[in-house]
Amino acid sequence: MAAASPPLLPINVLPTAAATTTTTIVLTAPDSTSSAADPRAYLARLLDSAKRSLSGARPWAELLDRASLSRPDSLADAAARARRNLAYFRVNYALLVAFSLAASLLAHPFALAALLALLAAWCVLYLLRPADAPPLAAFGRTFSDRETLGGLVAASAFVVFLTSVGTIVFSAVALGAAIACAHGAFRVPEEQLFLDEGVQVASGAGSTLDLLSFFTNAAGGGGR
Repeated sequence: MAAASPPLLPINVLPTAAATTTTTIVLTAPDSTSSAADPRAYLARLLDSAKRSLSGARPWAELLDRASLSRPDSLADAAARARRNLAYFRVNYALLVAFSLAASLLAHPFALAALLALLAAWCVLYLLRPADAPPLAAFGRTFSDRETLGGLVAASAFVVFLTSVGTIVFSAVALGAAIACAHGAFRVPEEQLFLDEGVQVASGAGSTLDLLSFFTNAAGGGGR
């Protein structure tokens, strides 16, 4: 006779408690100090670029020396003098054009106010605007960075080309450039100033680039 099988004992499987994981998300507010430092860094780079550009200016007494002025023998001689003097006095001539523009704007307050308002709009809405700033909201809607830039470009084109401001600016720049070219054509270059002309051109390239990139180099901190 077969032996009886042992009785089966009931086994209760208790469900294991699901492990709960708590994830803490820390939201950090944007650093207001770094955002406020961006405009100051932009202005610091702008001033540094201006100082480097103006460091290449020649003494004004040398520029205004009447003893070095004489009538050129020919048109080719005048062109050669102008080319050499423009290379040597390039920063002084740029300042001369700037002085002509400043005098013209001071004589026309409306043009000066329009340009200052345009410059303020560029600085506040684009150049000095923090990178983490919210989109511009106006007239019941928000404008993206591209739309803001397009509006500034359109406003600049309107002020410069469709008002008297453009005529005043272009006339002042043309007058300053004409004076610089006339001075360069009538001033006799001193040969000792150009014995190492190749070295001067190489060393002056940095000042010329600084002068031409006066705003673009500095815009690295505030542009988009």
